[in-house]
Amino acid sequence: MTTALITGSTAGLGAAFARRLAASGYDLVLVARTAERLHEQAAELHERYGVETSVLPADLATEEGIAAVEKRLGETGAGQPVDLLVNNAGFGLKGRFLQVTLADELTMLKVHCEAVLRLTTAAAAAMRERSRGAVVNVASVAAFVPRGTYGASKSWVVQFTQGVARDLAGSGVRLMVLCPGFVRTEFHERAGMGTDNIPGWMWLDADRVAAEGLRDLRRGRTVSIPDPRYKALMGAAKLVPRGLLGRVSTGAGRKYGPQ
Repeated sequence: MTTALITGSTAGLGAAFARRLAASGYDLVLVARTAERLHEQAAELHERYGVETSVLPADLATEEGIAAVEKRLGETGAGQPVDLLVNNAGFGLKGRFLQVTLADELTMLKVHCEAVLRLTTAAAAAMRERSRGAVVNVASVAAFVPRGTYGASKSWVVQFTQGVARDLAGSGVRLMVLCPGFVRTEFHERAGMGTDNIPGWMWLDADRVAAEGLRDLRRGRTVSIPDPRYKALMGAAKLVPRGLLGRVSTGAGRKYGPQ
């Protein structure tokens, strides 16, 4: 049975990936900070879909949390090696640059960049030994516009994933970066961000984003923007000067990180 490991699995897009993969017959390793929510999610998915579910409580903002997930991804024995990693864990910060503490900015970089780098490395190394496997790194369309540390960190995820996908071409290990827009999840609420100024047409459904992302992975794509509206917006963004794009982004509410 194929096993998938999902970080940030208990809410939002991570939970949507868990449901979609369980429905497709994947056994799951569920990773998040809160053990109680993980156990509830694991029991529900096992009962509903009949798949094996295990939990790994880990805070990816800490050395101990990252190391624990690295260890699980590196397992290559006769048990349940991970054949699909979904690096979904992430968060947003409310406020502009210098309004947010440096400690919070560094924590974001640890979760969005260091954890993604280390978990991708652990997973890809084990997968290459078996000549099969895939990694989905969740970024955001914010990667393509000037949006402070959030956008910069997601831009790193895009560039990193594309580079590793090229380096591992022909190894049997596939990589894809998923770049959604605004998704209806707990993301903004957890960050204390208001969303009243975001037009209704810009919101995406988490289950549809997960489904489209997995479809693009099967199609062999390296970058997935899972909605035609956002594909059109990002295509138009390439034609707009960076300075103007920054002013538009600020006017739209720079503190809001799509995901």
